Amino acid sequence: MSIKKKLGLGLASAVLGISLIGGGTYAYFSDTEVTNNTFAAGTLDLSVNPTEIINVDNIKPGDTMVRTFELINDGTLDISKVLLDTDYTVNDANSNNSEDFGKHIQVSFLSNMDKLDEVIFETSLADLKTMSPEAVAEEINPVIFEDGGLEADTLDDLSVKFEFVDNGQDQNEFQGDSLELKWTFTAEQTEGEER
Repeated sequence: MSIKKKLGLGLASAVLGISLIGGGTYAYFSDTEVTNNTFAAGTLDLSVNPTEIINVDNIKPGDTMVRTFELINDGTLDISKVLLDTDYTVNDANSNNSEDFGKHIQVSFLSNMDKLDEVIFETSLADLKTMSPEAVAEEINPVIFEDGGLEADTLDDLSVKFEFVDNGQDQNEFQGDSLELKWTFTAEQTEGEER
């Protein structure tokens, strides 16, 4: 091995040795803390009691039926509003029906829990079916939820009057017909806030 290589290897070994000695004697203070953090999402849990709001047979034009049910917030978050989506199917007993049975069923959302006589909003089932859930909420939520929503672990009553409207004309085409109503209630949370 040449002298240059020997000197180069010796110099490299010396630098490595000095750096190991310097690194081993270098000391500093340190302290470590660990935090444990949690993000837990709340729950929206709307239920309706009873789940079957109305079930009547043998109705005739002019009949009215008032039903009261509870909207219950079983969740941990407040509900700001409840949307209502309406759907129904008509089972025609007669194939000659020219009218939608839903156009003859009037729906009135009521307040004044004592007398059940103050109408908040009124429309036919057919029109209610074509309305967006948001539009229905705008009509009924302000009165149902007087305090601006439904707080967690509380409930509010909702009363509805259904009427088979007697239009003073021949309504024989509806004899034997039935209508299956499906209401879908959807809860929306309150706005986010700084926590």
